[in-house]
Amino acid sequence: MTSASLTSLYTDIIFEHDKRPLHAGLREPFEGEVHHVNPTCGDEITLRLHLTGPVDDPVIEDVSYDAQGCAMSRASASMMADLLRGQSVERAAEISDSFELSMASRGKDAGDEELIGDAVALLGASKFPGRVKCVVMPWKAYRAALVESLAALGAAEA
Repeated sequence: MTSASLTSLYTDIIFEHDKRPLHAGLREPFEGEVHHVNPTCGDEITLRLHLTGPVDDPVIEDVSYDAQGCAMSRASASMMADLLRGQSVERAAEISDSFELSMASRGKDAGDEELIGDAVALLGASKFPGRVKCVVMPWKAYRAALVESLAALGAAEA
């Protein structure tokens, strides 16, 4: 990677989220917990999700995580947790869909900054296929934890 590529890939906002991650640390209560590993680079995340409200219209009360790995992966977890906390599951789906589509675009989609906030800084990684998995891993972990959380909410309402 050239120094120009590194400059466009690692922005100040990424370094800030890496050094001072938001919502890091595993917390209770939670309905869903998942552990994901990126075998190509060794990044890991354990993510917990806590939902409140009725099963047909839940709200993301908390996203907590423990992430190890590269700065891109850890910053992505921080940005994602900050974006999704307090959102309805429906709104969170819009946010995560938009982010993941932009990451899959290989730099052709600049992303909707209004929708994905600070995570727009991660989109530079979409030009580097090896980095996409690092950035998207926390978002995939969120989706898996959401499945568990919704199942637990449904069982609690039954």
